[in-house]
Amino acid sequence: MAYIYGRDEIKGFVHSLESFGLVDGPGVRFVVFMQGCFLRCKYCHNPETWAGSGSAWTAKQLFDKAWRFRAYWKSNGGITVSGGEPLLQMGFLTEFFRLAKKKGVHTAIDTAGQPFAKSEPWLSGFDDLMKLTDLVILDLKQWDCEKHRELTGMGNDNIKEMARYLSDMGKPMWIRRVLVPGLTDGEDDLRATAEFISSLKTVERVEVLPYHAFGVPSWEKLGLEYALKDVKAPTDEQVARAEEMLNVSAYHK
Repeated sequence: MAYIYGRDEIKGFVHSLESFGLVDGPGVRFVVFMQGCFLRCKYCHNPETWAGSGSAWTAKQLFDKAWRFRAYWKSNGGITVSGGEPLLQMGFLTEFFRLAKKKGVHTAIDTAGQPFAKSEPWLSGFDDLMKLTDLVILDLKQWDCEKHRELTGMGNDNIKEMARYLSDMGKPMWIRRVLVPGLTDGEDDLRATAEFISSLKTVERVEVLPYHAFGVPSWEKLGLEYALKDVKAPTDEQVARAEEMLNVSAYHK
């Protein structure tokens, strides 16, 4: 994914916008879905974001668009950038969030964490972005690295490293887990995930998101085979079991 550094004229590639998001952070959110993602999750509901194409916006153009909907946010909402994978366009996000913070807007990033690296210049760019980010919503899709690779096409050691890094810097986090029956609901994996989450110092919320097949039409439109077409959504009992194992109630504030 390419993005263009350059302050006022920096450009990012956007898939779509949502003006009244209710599940992407605290309060009502203006949600920006960025284009581009390295992962190939078997249950992805928007595979059209994988490629790097999309609508090009400058940071100012996008913030001006978002700012029009500020009446929805009131005092407890803000802007969330999701994807795709937003961290593939860090330079753009930094400028976008810089404009948001000048207006006192709460900022959040919804990420799978896969691009995270402690090498330079990536880490310095990440640190700059985190100074302007109020909340990180992080997907922990699997605990076991090989199972994560089977599920998404890539490992997760650097994702765990990112969670620890955010915890050490004091960055508030929400942790999310998509529950796919027979795939991400293993007891050992959930308990290991719960133990890891408990070791982090800044987790404010843990959420279990029930799997759904809403993305199937998008896969078919792209001519892709959807491997989970026979998987049913988890029952309420299965969701409750996962929530208990992840100790979800301990993090609701």
